[in-house]
Parts: sequence; structure tokens; C-alpha cells
Amino acid sequence: MTEAILVLEDGRTFRGETYGAEGETFGEAVFSTGMSGYQETLTDPSYHRQVVVMTAPHIGNTGMNDEDPESRRIWVSGYVVRDPARVPSNWRSVRSLDAELKEQGVVGISGIDTRALTRHLRERGAMRVGISSTETDPKALLERVLASAEMTGAELSDEVTTSEAYVVPAIGEKVATVAAVDLGIKANTPRMMSERGIEVHVLPSTATIEDVLAVNPDGLFFSNGPGDPAATTGQVELLKEALGRDLPYFGICFGNQLFGRALGFGTYKLKYGHRGINQPVMDRTTGKVEVTAHNHGFAVDAPLEGSTSTPYGEVTVSHVCLNDDVVEGLELRDGEGALKSFSVQYHPEAAAGPHDAAYLFDRFLTLMNDRKA
Repeated sequence: MTEAILVLEDGRTFRGETYGAEGETFGEAVFSTGMSGYQETLTDPSYHRQVVVMTAPHIGNTGMNDEDPESRRIWVSGYVVRDPARVPSNWRSVRSLDAELKEQGVVGISGIDTRALTRHLRERGAMRVGISSTETDPKALLERVLASAEMTGAELSDEVTTSEAYVVPAIGEKVATVAAVDLGIKANTPRMMSERGIEVHVLPSTATIEDVLAVNPDGLFFSNGPGDPAATTGQVELLKEALGRDLPYFGICFGNQLFGRALGFGTYKLKYGHRGINQPVMDRTTGKVEVTAHNHGFAVDAPLEGSTSTPYGEVTVSHVCLNDDVVEGLELRDGEGALKSFSVQYHPEAAAGPHDAAYLFDRFLTLMNDRKA
């Protein structure tokens, strides 16, 4: 094994062994608390330009397969694990995680104290980091870390979006058409809509209102994605135009943040974010608590109590994280209290799970049907 070092932007250094590709990489250091679903995490475009630290100590047990990727490639810029599996063991596995990381050129490090690293990030906040198997001097690597790009102010959706529009057909009888703007969409999202009879037209992040209206949609959807919502303006303007036309809207994750900005709220960077498949959220419309999948470093700055008047209707916070009271969902209603649009900060399409929030796709279909009636 080749030795590797990890250096945070505040100078904290960890030494371990190369995992995946050899070389050097930089990004924002974040931690994910999921004990499973690492293949879906790696292939989630929302992790673009982030170095993911896995808090679960043993990673790679089930190998990698060709059925579960959430996109066309691995998007993380680096990967940090404590105790990688020596041999994968699963009937669906076709190769090891280590081999896949090498094949896709993803630089990682193993054998370090990920619990200490996670505690450091919780106390100091997410920060830039470098991993290298070619540099032995932490001070030299630190200089390059400090020269690397920050996540604040980064507009990244254009780097992860589809290059061309495509259609995911409805399964069975077609009951609705949705224009889905790909800001870093996960494969399971249009799949779950198609299972409900929705024909999904996936559009690039550069789509205009004319592009959206050209597919004659019953609703508009904005996906998850990477980057700072405050640096994204084109999609916010598109959303404002759609809301002005009373087109029903559903947004997930980044789509929730852009919904908030379109409604006049600000967004802010969380200290260390929410990432994992075990985050408790209360749906205030039902009073139920859901265990949900998260991947976000930014949040909407909206009042938790009462409603806010906007040019498009009245907005309320519909979902709240029970760990820290972060806004996890918004609802837009008309003067009579009827639902017009909504969004959630977490991932109801979650794969490998949990699936507590899958009902939100049914809520979207009901909303579109009600607005057509």
C-alpha cells in the first residue's frame, strides 16, 4: 500500500494509505452518516467537488454493481474510509469498490481515524481539504488546499447536468407530464415518477421557460444538485416565470433552496450540513416524523412560524429537521388555502433508502390533477 496524507485547510493532518486511485485531489470535506448505500452516495451528483468522509468504519462490503448507480459516474472528488473491505461479498457485486474508484480516477485514503476527523468537522465546520499519495510534506499540500476553490459562491449545476433533453416514459397509462430540470438529478427520481404514470421530460439546467412550456407539462420539477444556491440565478428566474403562470412545482434539495430564493427568502451555508440516510424530519402537514436521506450544505432562511406573503401566494414552512430546526420543506398556497407548489430539502427518491417520504411523489401527482380539474 502506498502512504497517503489528508490535510484540512486549518492544518489538521491525517496519515493513512491510498484507497482507490493514486494521485492528488481537493474539495470540500464533508461527512456522511449512512451505514449503507455508499454506491448511491458516490454517484450522487450533489457531491460534486466534495471529499466525502464515511462515518461508518467498514465500507465496501457489498462491492459495486451495475444496477444501483444514481448517475453516469462517480462524482465525489475524494473518498475517506477507515476500514475498507478486503473482499466484497454480495450476489449482485461485479467488482470491488477499490477497483471502481481506481477505474474512475477517484483519489481516496483509508486507515485513518474517521471518528476524529468527523468530530473535527462537526466542531470546526466543513472546510477545504486535500488528499495526496504523491506529496509527503503536509505544509506543501496545505498551500495547495488554501489555493483551491471554495464551495461558497460556486455555481456547479451546469457541470453535472445532462447535455441533451431526454424522456423517461410513463409506466402503464400516462396520467401526467412533468418537465424536470436536471441540476444534478438522481436516476431514481424520474423512475419513481414514471411508476406513477408520469411522463418525465428531463431538461438541461440551461432550460428556458420556452423549453419547459414546449413539452406541455402539467407540472415543473427541480432536482437536487451541487453548489451554492445564492450563485444560481438563471433557474431562479425560470422558476419565477413558472410560478407566475401557476404551473404546479415540486422541488427536491437544491430545488427547495431555489424555490425559497424565488419566493424571496435567503439561503445560508450550514456549519457542517446534513448528509446521510438517517435524518429525522417532521412533516407539519401530517404531524408524522420521517427518517430521511439528506445531502445538503445550504439551507433556506425562512420563518418557522406563520406564513409569508409573496407575489405568488402564501408560503409556510412545511417540514423541519428535528435535530437542529433547519427548514426542510416549503408550501405555497393560494388565497383560499389550496396547495399550488411545494418542495422538500431531503430526498424522497432515496436509494438505498429510507422510503418514508416516497408519498411526496403521490402528493405531486395529486397537486397536478387538482390544478387541472
